[in-house]
Amino acid sequence: MTNTDELLLKIRAIELEQKKRAEADALARYNTGRKKHKKQLAFHRCKKRNRWVFGGNRSGKTECGAAETVYLARGIHPYRPNKKDVFGWVVSPTAQVQRDVAQRKILSYLRPDWIEDIVMTSGRKDAPASGVIDQIMVKNVFGGVSVIGFKSCDQGREKFQGSSLDFVWFDEEPSEDIYLECRMRVLDREGDIFGTMTPLKGLTFVYEDIYLNPKNDPEIWYEFMEWADNPYLSKREIALLESTLDETTLQSRRYGKFCTREGLVYPEFDESVHVIDPFPVPPEWQDTISIDPGLKNPLSAHWYAVDYDGNVYVVAEHYRAGESVDFHADAIRAVSGRIGWKTDGKGRLSALIDSAAESRTLAGLKSVSELFAERGILVNPRVNKDLFSGIAQVKSYLSRKNGLPDLYIFRNCVNMIREFKGYFWGSGDAPVKRDDHAMDELRYYLMSRPRPPRPEQVTNEIVKDKERKMRQLRRRR
Repeated sequence: MTNTDELLLKIRAIELEQKKRAEADALARYNTGRKKHKKQLAFHRCKKRNRWVFGGNRSGKTECGAAETVYLARGIHPYRPNKKDVFGWVVSPTAQVQRDVAQRKILSYLRPDWIEDIVMTSGRKDAPASGVIDQIMVKNVFGGVSVIGFKSCDQGREKFQGSSLDFVWFDEEPSEDIYLECRMRVLDREGDIFGTMTPLKGLTFVYEDIYLNPKNDPEIWYEFMEWADNPYLSKREIALLESTLDETTLQSRRYGKFCTREGLVYPEFDESVHVIDPFPVPPEWQDTISIDPGLKNPLSAHWYAVDYDGNVYVVAEHYRAGESVDFHADAIRAVSGRIGWKTDGKGRLSALIDSAAESRTLAGLKSVSELFAERGILVNPRVNKDLFSGIAQVKSYLSRKNGLPDLYIFRNCVNMIREFKGYFWGSGDAPVKRDDHAMDELRYYLMSRPRPPRPEQVTNEIVKDKERKMRQLRRRR
């Protein structure tokens, strides 16, 4: 055998080994082919420290949680700073769910030569997939050894105390006490919390604290994943399964949406469509301010603009509870000054306001309307407060028949956005009276807008003849 033959054999052996390793390296193939799961990539690219994926079943949410865990443990995250000796937890609802879902996914992304050791809770470590794993020691590319620990919520909060962690992955929704305990575990290392879940438990703390984010925590990020986002699912199978599910089940199982049996008042609202980045609004677009007054409850005020095509933009907000009319008037003037809002010849602002502002019982000797007027804000209480026609009007602005909305909300109007997401029908025929102040004054404003013109009726001779024949047919019947 010549030296050339020996060299070719060695090259062939190297190529075979490379092929063998590539076939065993599922992480290297993750989201790299012709088909890419764009929302999985958005999750990995996000730099926030409290990230959540609310996804339907089979939407791909668990895959991205498992891949993220292995990225961090190996020190090979493509979008984040990497380090050695990483310590993190994977938290599942039960040990059985851990074995069947999160544990199986993580093992599929860990090449055998990356594993330093495995500690089992039950079962044999030479066949870890069939048992319950306590910890996996992973070789880190920086030379250290990372630890992926496994926990289940049915162990109770006490089992989650003590450790200092770089990350926690919640595979499905945890209880609130375990979530808070895990947040304490990542505090000193400035670690990450990320969760992947199908919201089947209703309006829990995840809905209240993460999805609504009432405190506007800048580190919170979330994304919804649905079946159509997963490029590997068959469209035929999606259509078949969709036809067998009721609307409420479909919302959670397909779209990963939070639901109650009563349902959202405005299911048409979609943050990815209706919420937009602020831009300088031309002065000629400025329309008016709308106010829902409150003393103990929040006062909600928003600034509305309309473009040349009749699209409405909510461009600024003031939202505060437990303050005086003086405070609110100062704040409304300050916002107006900051965005260059129009005033009359005497420097006064104009606004719509709930007719309850005419009552003197809210503020003593003078009505709220009078108090605002004294402070340079002329309010008009003659608003249409009919609930159902107002809701219908809002719905029509959220989604026209052409599929395009006529209502856009600037991203900085966080309280209106939060109320849209949390505005539910009650058990009767009216929405729940809770966190609806922006929803009320939005209705007042849109009900003050002229109705969209009806299309002109065509009245040529052909149409007239058809109508005449229809009348004759009805008479015969």
